[in-house]
Amino acid sequence: MASRSLATSVGKLALRSPLIAASGTVGSVWEWAEVADVRPYGAAVAKSVAPEAWQGRPAPRLAATTAGMLNAVGIQNPGIASWVVALKPRIPGLRVPVWGSAVAGDADGFVLVAEGLVSAGVTAVEVNLSCPNLEDGEMFSFCASRSSEVIGAVTGSVDVSVGAKLSPNTPDVVGVAQACRDAGADFVVLTNTAFGFGLSLSDRKPLLSGGVGGYSGPGLKPLSLRCVYEVARAIPDLGIVGCGGVSSGADVAEYLVAGASAVELGTVHLAEPKAGIRITNELVELMAKLDVESVADLVGTVRSW
Repeated sequence: MASRSLATSVGKLALRSPLIAASGTVGSVWEWAEVADVRPYGAAVAKSVAPEAWQGRPAPRLAATTAGMLNAVGIQNPGIASWVVALKPRIPGLRVPVWGSAVAGDADGFVLVAEGLVSAGVTAVEVNLSCPNLEDGEMFSFCASRSSEVIGAVTGSVDVSVGAKLSPNTPDVVGVAQACRDAGADFVVLTNTAFGFGLSLSDRKPLLSGGVGGYSGPGLKPLSLRCVYEVARAIPDLGIVGCGGVSSGADVAEYLVAGASAVELGTVHLAEPKAGIRITNELVELMAKLDVESVADLVGTVRSW
């Protein structure tokens, strides 16, 4: 099994493994790297950063559900200037490539953050288009033209690979993914969390202070997997990173077969920070059972009835 190759590529990025640690679940990477073995991962995505410091939403902002969790953290972060000061000295010493994640209310803000992330040493920029637009509060990823504007501005300002992270609630995910591709995106991440809600019967209050939040966990996988499948069929030359509900090697393999070249692990890290080792072992064992020598032998091999 040691001969099985886990090397893959997403757009122009060569990765040693298809596993990527998802933004928002591994802090700014260095904290997580102090307790977890990062070697099983091809990359790790730091928590999203904005042009200025965001305080986030008041508690409660995390809640468990029957399967998975809800969150409405509000992308609490110190702002890009402070982030660069804290992370730039640390990134060279980490044993995993670090990707940055940018959020902002307009295209200029995304550019400011992306340039700061690159100055700190990230190898790719993940543009979080699931962030609301300042004009009307609607997510960028709901609109192809707004998504295109942001991606075009970012790709024109940095010289690393740029990816667009889309919401599973995007009405036309293929259309938005194509707009991002046309604007210069090297890959898309499918997907962020889905809209979710929970309440407490004892006090009849929402589980989250903001009411509706982002749902992640096992129940998200079919929604995100659908997005991967549809985008991969419609835009075969676009790099795809699958994300949503991954907790096993079989989950990773399903995303690969559906058309992703790499897969992000998110919520599983909150319960199992060292999940990458187990999931890698499971993936290698599964590859042996399926008699495939490399990850590339799985990518996009879904068959029609």
